[in-house]
Amino acid sequence: MAAIRVASAQGETLTASELLEMLYYMRLQRAVEDLGIKLYYQGRIPGAYFTGRGHEAITVGATYALGPDDLIAPMHRDLAAYIMRGIPVRRVFAQFLDREGGLTHGRDGNIHMGDPGLGIFPFISHMAASVPVAAGMALACRQRGEARVVLTFFGDGATSTGAWHEGVNFAAVFRLPVVLVLENNQYAYSTPLDRQTAARSFVDKAPGYGIPGVGVDGNDIGAVFAATREAVARARGGNGPTLIECRTMRVRGHSEADRYDYVPKALLDEWTARDPIVLFERRLGEDGVLTKEASRAMEERIARELDAGLAWAEESPEPAPESVSDGVYAEPGEA
Repeated sequence: MAAIRVASAQGETLTASELLEMLYYMRLQRAVEDLGIKLYYQGRIPGAYFTGRGHEAITVGATYALGPDDLIAPMHRDLAAYIMRGIPVRRVFAQFLDREGGLTHGRDGNIHMGDPGLGIFPFISHMAASVPVAAGMALACRQRGEARVVLTFFGDGATSTGAWHEGVNFAAVFRLPVVLVLENNQYAYSTPLDRQTAARSFVDKAPGYGIPGVGVDGNDIGAVFAATREAVARARGGNGPTLIECRTMRVRGHSEADRYDYVPKALLDEWTARDPIVLFERRLGEDGVLTKEASRAMEERIARELDAGLAWAEESPEPAPESVSDGVYAEPGEA
């Protein structure tokens, strides 16, 4: 793994408590999603269900590199980003269960959620749609004189869309404070990389837009954090976007409805063995940061949060039919 204690070129040092906090969020995402899988197969979560298993180092490492006032546009594999930016676990479960306590108040399940008040732009199913939106958010911040950076995640398949090109090009031309985090799964749903692009890597595309590109191991949280921290500093300094390609693999299907049998077993086994949580735990253990007692206490804390969060969500009522149009239309005079 990349050096964790000195995690960026600015010489920043992450403390033991910060490293453990990063592990906590990685484990929390995994635990919430694993419980969600059980609820889904019990028929308690309607519609589709998505997980980010294998993406935890990318989500947590990149989000941890942001400042408190920065903005973020996550996607459906970045659950920890929503929680890290202030959305409680109980509201995540209420969202999954289509309850009033969810972020969309029961109007949409799974992870089509966000909270502009917390600086989280809601996830859009059209995968690359967050890129031009992130560019627009960054432009608005500049026009308001705000020193904010906008970070957005997207997958390898998203790079084949016009929206991705337009968003990256716009951000590059106007040198907007945007950080572009590419989660390279090697398969976009069922499309392998060699059918997605002729480029050797997605980083090779960055010079075509006049922006820097950085490739990192997406299962190494230290490398992700360091690269993102540099990109955030660059963006905040007025030097424009950075494309960060995080090479990884989701080790479950696109959704739970996806059998995922199109991925070669040997490749899937290779990446399953490189579980980002296990890799980080091992490194922290070797460095003396993660003890057995600390690990057990963290697991117990997460278990309590899941129990309390799910109980709260189950007590949350289903939305009243007469409220179907609430929050859909702006009232006259509202900006």
